Amino acid sequence: MPSLRSDPLDELVVPDGTHVEEHDLVTDGDVIVGGQSTVEFGVRGNNVIAGERVQFGGHIEAEGDCRLDMWCDVADNVLVGENAYLGERVHIAGQLKVAGDLDIGDDVDIEDGFEANGWIVIRNPMPTIVFLFVYLSQLLRIGEEEAAEEVLSEMMDDEREHEPVVVPRSTRVSDDAWRVSTPARIGDNCRLHGNIRAQSLVVGRDTEIFGSLRGKEGVTVGAGTQVTGNVTTRDGTIRIGPDTDIRGDVSGEYVEIHQDAAVEGAIRAREEMTMVNETVLDDSVIESVDVAETDEAESAADATVDEDSSAETDDESDAETDEDTETVSADDAD
Repeated sequence: MPSLRSDPLDELVVPDGTHVEEHDLVTDGDVIVGGQSTVEFGVRGNNVIAGERVQFGGHIEAEGDCRLDMWCDVADNVLVGENAYLGERVHIAGQLKVAGDLDIGDDVDIEDGFEANGWIVIRNPMPTIVFLFVYLSQLLRIGEEEAAEEVLSEMMDDEREHEPVVVPRSTRVSDDAWRVSTPARIGDNCRLHGNIRAQSLVVGRDTEIFGSLRGKEGVTVGAGTQVTGNVTTRDGTIRIGPDTDIRGDVSGEYVEIHQDAAVEGAIRAREEMTMVNETVLDDSVIESVDVAETDEAESAADATVDEDSSAETDDESDAETDEDTETVSADDAD
């Protein structure tokens, strides 16, 4: 369960299976974008949540809810499968279609009009982050700490079916570059376009990156990943996993390359370069609850219970045998 003191937007997170397809970011989970960020392509996901002054360079398709805080700008249509919440002075250059209810603020500009099948309420929806902060603060003020933990757990639940795409505040994302000032994690089986710049960078397994990777504090590339570009770091360590294909140069202070990896360019290490035969990623880059692990844990618990029951049964059988032995001995004495 996440801590109330943690910041859920302190790193760029791209979950497993996320693809950039024809100028659209496509994911099965939610999309959460921090305030004052720029996403220069369209977004398709479950719930789409954007902070204040976020700019989208394409359309938005949300299977669930869509919430755009104040001063957001969308360059194309917005299609929402459930409910939509638009803060004041939101601008949509295309059309807005909502299958459910529409909660809309003042001075919202929708150039091609809107359609909503549910209730339409004109007011100023509270910004998402402010609403969450006020709600949690009120729960803590009245002593409902468990309820506050449950609310936060639902927002950032590790047991959800699909992890969300998380874009930190003041980030710029485009087909050319992903630039963040925070750490970044990219999951398995992803396909992304653009150079990725982050404080530190971890890329999962079997992912395709059409661009270079740069992390100030280090870069880790998982097994089977293909990078069409350079992999560099300023002060950290570069770790390249097995069966990876780096179509560019590798440069860092320390470089660890698996013996089964392929690097087409030059390898430069200011301090030390090492060839290894161990994997660089032991666990999944994007944390999630593994059903198999849960089943194994339950099976282990059941096995423990069975062992305890068997032990108790054996003890009872031994006790009964001792009693029978004592009875036989008494009869022999008679």
